[in-house]
Amino acid sequence: MIRVLVVDDDFMVCTVHKRYVERVAGFTVAGIAHTGAAALSKVDQAAADLVLLDIYLPDMSGLEVARALHGPGRRPVDIIAITAARDVPTVREAISGGVLHYLIKPFTFAAFAEKLERYATVRRQLQSQGSADQADVDQLFATLRGSTSELTLPKGLSRSTYELVERVLREAGGDRSAAEVAEAAGLSRVSARRYLDHLVRDGRTTLTLRYGAAGRPEHRYRWAG
Repeated sequence: MIRVLVVDDDFMVCTVHKRYVERVAGFTVAGIAHTGAAALSKVDQAAADLVLLDIYLPDMSGLEVARALHGPGRRPVDIIAITAARDVPTVREAISGGVLHYLIKPFTFAAFAEKLERYATVRRQLQSQGSADQADVDQLFATLRGSTSELTLPKGLSRSTYELVERVLREAGGDRSAAEVAEAAGLSRVSARRYLDHLVRDGRTTLTLRYGAAGRPEHRYRWAG
């Protein structure tokens, strides 16, 4: 489970963000902080992997908190800014301060969940790879930023169909066979299987085998988020 520290000065907002986190598979809320000082204190106590950080805090800026969290001697932690601050200097400083994502209030749960799911996908890929070439790094950043335009597709695969198959899995709410995905996407089973296998290699989809009473096991695909 990815442990999350929610940081916002508004108690109600923290409650909403906590509920959102708990709705995303693979994430759990490890703590809540309402000030920058509390965030810096609780992040290690909670053994947080990810901090959802507001910029407007009563005692210090969230940008100061981000710099402190990435300071010398600190345990590594990732940061997603969740804030109403939308001025370009703040966004620029957040990026230079190591913020991975920047989500502007107000937002929908779908937008929130997508940020967390993409973060989780990249985290899994980084944990499974001992080294990375340029293509691997480009793919990791493309996944994190939510852009499939940077992904390298093999010859014969189209980006529009790749995104269609991805959308079918995202909206499925569970695992699907290649035949089920093919039917939903209006593709042949062979074609759907090629895209599904590439989604697995990209780390966006997980593959499991379902064994029946007899015959070959069925391949089941599930959106990685």
